[in-house]
Amino acid sequence: MKLTFIHPAIGHRNNESYLRSWQMEPLPIATLKGLTPQNIETRFYDDRLEKIPYDEATDAVLIPVETYTAKRAYQIASEYRKRNSPVIMGGFHVTLVPEEASRYADATMTGEAEGNWHELLDDLQHNTLKPLYRGTQTDLSNVKVDRSLFKGKRYLPIGLIETGRGCRFPCEFCAIQTFYQRNYRRRNPDQVLKELTEQKTTKKIFFFVDDNFAGNIEQSKLWLPDLANLKIRWITQMSINAAHDENFLAEIAKAGCKGVLIGFESLNEQNLKLMKKRFNTMQGGFSIALANLRKHNIAVYGTFVFGYDHDTTNSFNEAVAFAQQESMYIAAFNHMTPFPGTPLYKRLQQENKLRYQHWWLDDNYRYNEVPFFPKQLAPEQITKGCLAARKAFYSWRSIIKRSWHNRNDFFMFRNFFPINALHKNEINSRNGYPLGDETWQGQLLEVK
Repeated sequence: MKLTFIHPAIGHRNNESYLRSWQMEPLPIATLKGLTPQNIETRFYDDRLEKIPYDEATDAVLIPVETYTAKRAYQIASEYRKRNSPVIMGGFHVTLVPEEASRYADATMTGEAEGNWHELLDDLQHNTLKPLYRGTQTDLSNVKVDRSLFKGKRYLPIGLIETGRGCRFPCEFCAIQTFYQRNYRRRNPDQVLKELTEQKTTKKIFFFVDDNFAGNIEQSKLWLPDLANLKIRWITQMSINAAHDENFLAEIAKAGCKGVLIGFESLNEQNLKLMKKRFNTMQGGFSIALANLRKHNIAVYGTFVFGYDHDTTNSFNEAVAFAQQESMYIAAFNHMTPFPGTPLYKRLQQENKLRYQHWWLDDNYRYNEVPFFPKQLAPEQITKGCLAARKAFYSWRSIIKRSWHNRNDFFMFRNFFPINALHKNEINSRNGYPLGDETWQGQLLEVK
């Protein structure tokens, strides 16, 4: 049996090169490959990097789908189904809106794949493919990652590793809580260490893609000494509460942590209350947490969102000033995004505030456009405010000023200017980017 894995792009515009910062290794593909028996022939094509050979013979096509890639995924699926190749879809978006995905795929898998991947493959081999497979949360010791499919592909030089899944916090806008049901699980540390050991000679830095590396601080502390022995560099995502645990910060720094992505989201406490993210202000708030991180030479990638009820035209400048004052390594200034299946989406739908019922499929929608009606600001004001914030934060004056406070770690300082320049150069390119390939001339084929 021959299987073809496809990673869809967000979209394509006038045959332009795909945005470089969006070209990381697709870890879900490597996880699916690791679950697949070696006697099954596999191929992999990354829509962000290469043309897809639709006419190549295959017994089935497997596509992980995220909300931003859904439209392009359905275009790709239509091309294969037009050639009578069965298409199977899974991933976050499929789990959030299974009825929609089932219109364009011969089979869908909701939830996690580890529990019933072999059942699906067996059904494929016996021509008894079912329309729906419901994945459940299983022991993460079943996770096996095979990155051999990535050979020869030009990804960003950073290794992606998963050490745990899920997050316990109830943030209104976050799809993670819906997908993982506010549950956090950590992978077997020995398996993670083995993966890192296998890659440490080829990767200079790793990104632990966990939704919240600090999902269980006490569990994390148990394997940090072994991680420190590997002498690798890594960055990750974590909730700000962990930055108030100085013992934890000292241990992750010793274990090679060079930076963390933290969702600050808003400087307005009323907004944070609406987001169900008031824990951000615990124990003295942002400034104390950031001071603790600086003390341990851990760089910060801060993220901010705009469009909540208490945002004003001043909110953008305030966020930029704060990020510059705190000398953040990099920062993101984005509009709030109502992902389907989240409490935020349901609330905006009930309040009749959605500009597009299905913004991710609408031909008129473009990346960086606000898909709802905010309370105080017009959608266009938020788009312009986010653009202005990015341009201010990534101005050369700001970059040079922030670099001085990010000079204590040679590796991070050496990469500071290239990373900031990459973000600076892509500000305009990202704006208005299409969802789906705007040059595609086909028709979406629905399952009959």
